[in-house]
Amino acid sequence: MSSACWWPGGMPAGAIATKLGVPNNTLSFHLERLHAAGLVTSDRQGRNIIYAANYSAMNALLAYLTENCCEGQPEMCASPSCTPATKQPKKPHKRPERAVS
Repeated sequence: MSSACWWPGGMPAGAIATKLGVPNNTLSFHLERLHAAGLVTSDRQGRNIIYAANYSAMNALLAYLTENCCEGQPEMCASPSCTPATKQPKKPHKRPERAVS
């Protein structure tokens, strides 16, 4: 995501959803969780809720993760051991063969 996606004053949820190509209800779910974690702020302006990144909280989270999960060595966080596992594609479900009479 480019830095142009987040204006200092924030953006309405609908504009963020459009910019990211994400359904509104999906984005609302994630914005609520980010807000609860303190990573975004929200401000009601009329009928809109304006969301903005809370960069100080994000920086604090990254500092904590770097210090505690990467042993203070950010280059370790790029190692495969710190990379989240990717989902394996689901195998098609085979139906049991039915006896033909």
